[in-house]
Amino acid sequence: MHPARPRPRHAPATVVTALSLAPYRSSANTVLYASLTLDAAMLACTYVLTRLAVGRALRPVQAMTDQATTWSAMAADGRFGTSTRPAELARLGTSLDALLDRIWAGLRHEQQLTGELSHELRNPLARIIAELDWWRSRHRSATETELAFAAITDAAQSMRTICDTLLDDARGAGTVRPGIAEVQPALLRLVARSAVPGKNTIAGVDRGLMVGVPAGLLERTVSPLLDNALRHARSRVRIVARKQEGNVVIEVSDDGPGVPPSFAPDLFSPGRRADPGDGHGGAGLGLPLARRLARSADGDVHHDERHCPGARFVVTLPAG
Repeated sequence: MHPARPRPRHAPATVVTALSLAPYRSSANTVLYASLTLDAAMLACTYVLTRLAVGRALRPVQAMTDQATTWSAMAADGRFGTSTRPAELARLGTSLDALLDRIWAGLRHEQQLTGELSHELRNPLARIIAELDWWRSRHRSATETELAFAAITDAAQSMRTICDTLLDDARGAGTVRPGIAEVQPALLRLVARSAVPGKNTIAGVDRGLMVGVPAGLLERTVSPLLDNALRHARSRVRIVARKQEGNVVIEVSDDGPGVPPSFAPDLFSPGRRADPGDGHGGAGLGLPLARRLARSADGDVHHDERHCPGARFVVTLPAG
């Protein structure tokens, strides 16, 4: 009996397999490129939508910008608050309207001051020119030369007073520094400066009557009224000053045609004249200036509609 043979042992085996990664890499690249393309498309869409939304939201701002440009070019007085806008822009428009109002008020004040200065400086400047022309026309004696120089000096001082008074009033925002002046000398100076051939000016003023404002302001308040009366009077102008209930009342009246009833409401409106073609060289600034200066000193100027014939203006100022 043969012994059993041992079973042969199997030798260890190694199995080697290979798998290509190219499809995976291709898929990864495809996903990457697709993601980048999708991101770019999303960014482009977001940009376009944002641009459209912002453009639509800013359309009222562009409209406001165009309006402001037009108003600036045409010196118009339009305002932003007249249109319907979103709440935020409506508040912005209200703020801009307030700013525009302040700007226009400043411009109007500047124009008014320029007009008033030119209006008030016209008469003394005309006196200086007339005196110089008269002095140079022929040989003058020493006495006549001294009189001419005195008249020129008085006119120059009047111009300085005019400038100081109006500029102080403009800087003081409608208030006047306290002062005191005698009424009679101031009114007599005005009468002497404003003399018109063929028209008699009568001044009835008590000596020692004092007014609680500077002399310059008193003259600048009454001067436009006197010039206006002399411009329209036929032959006579009368100035009367008196004290009444703690105030000084100055009446300037003339025997001219008077104020047309239809023009009475606009009498103190700057730049308005009853008859621009009447041949008189007024600019419609004297009466508004007189009232503004009087009110800056807690006084007033009004037209006495009961006076007839002619016109009468009444100045009320605090007594000194």
